[in-house]
Amino acid sequence: MSAHEPRIVTEQGLEARVAAIVEPVIEDLGYRLVRTKISALNGCTLQIMAERTDGTMTVEDCEAVSRAVSPALDVDDPINRAYHLEVSSPGIDRPLVRVGDFDRWAGHEVKVEMAVMQDGRKRFRGTLLGAENGAAKVRLPDVREGEEDTVGLPLEDIGEAKLVLTDDLITAALKAEKAALAARDGDELTQDNKPN
Repeated sequence: MSAHEPRIVTEQGLEARVAAIVEPVIEDLGYRLVRTKISALNGCTLQIMAERTDGTMTVEDCEAVSRAVSPALDVDDPINRAYHLEVSSPGIDRPLVRVGDFDRWAGHEVKVEMAVMQDGRKRFRGTLLGAENGAAKVRLPDVREGEEDTVGLPLEDIGEAKLVLTDDLITAALKAEKAALAARDGDELTQDNKPN
């Protein structure tokens, strides 16, 4: 997974401004921005979702990102009131924001909210089949007889795409995290054993 794979599902308005400020800082640390979101939680909360390129994000990683983005946000001051900063991992039922996310999580259930209507509808839920030719392929369970059960949703027209929490997804996410952490521990052992 490339650290520099661009996000295709991005924020609008103030959230986009915040993302423009924090994304370079996050990438300089070796992480990837997943999403920024401003909510009325606790008065005002700025949530920043980030992850390592292997998809993991520990508490220590969240703390490192928080320490790095705070000064950048203080300098640019995009939010005109007091707010709480919350840095988190994308979670198991994560948003899909890069082409690689749609391929990596193929086979799992997804909810997609389109920014632009597709065949008279904006909401789709089904099995993600990956990304192909600039579109997310989704197999729909709710089609009428004789209709095509697979739709291609243009990636640039997606407002939000999110995995649906299922037992299969939990199992796959835990397995992927375990493999990523084992690979990272192996890399660290290799680095520690190199002569100076």
